Amino acid sequence: MDFRLICVLVLPLLAFAQAEQVKFVDCGSVVGKVSEVDIVPCPSQPCQLKKGQSYSVNVTFTSVVDSQTSKAVVHGVIAGVPVPFPIPNDDGCKCGIQCPIQKTKMYSYVTELPVKAEYPSMKLVVEWELHDDSNQDLFCIKFPVQIVS
Repeated sequence: MDFRLICVLVLPLLAFAQAEQVKFVDCGSVVGKVSEVDIVPCPSQPCQLKKGQSYSVNVTFTSVVDSQTSKAVVHGVIAGVPVPFPIPNDDGCKCGIQCPIQKTKMYSYVTELPVKAEYPSMKLVVEWELHDDSNQDLFCIKFPVQIVS
């Protein structure tokens, strides 16, 4: 068997082995419905996010509206207080979504979640929203994580 074929077949399986479908709570997806959330690597929950590393986040959702744009907003909820959590690219149209977004169509929003070395070690809840061009939530999800050294 050709080595390239083995790589094409085996590498995705290895990546899948490091992912676990993340249990999430919908926190107000007004104009969309989330079907799945995956974080890689996250072999167990809550996801252990190691300082200085970056994690792939994939949110699969269906839109119920048309939208020309989409913008992500992320917060870490610590003791009930939402703290802005910067991400490298907040433009959903540059994160796996081909815009314009069409209603009834399924999308995979894929981005990176960097965990800075200076973040404190703690448990928290991540609140991730993707807004449409009317500032309505295409999705709003919450999931627990733990930042570790």
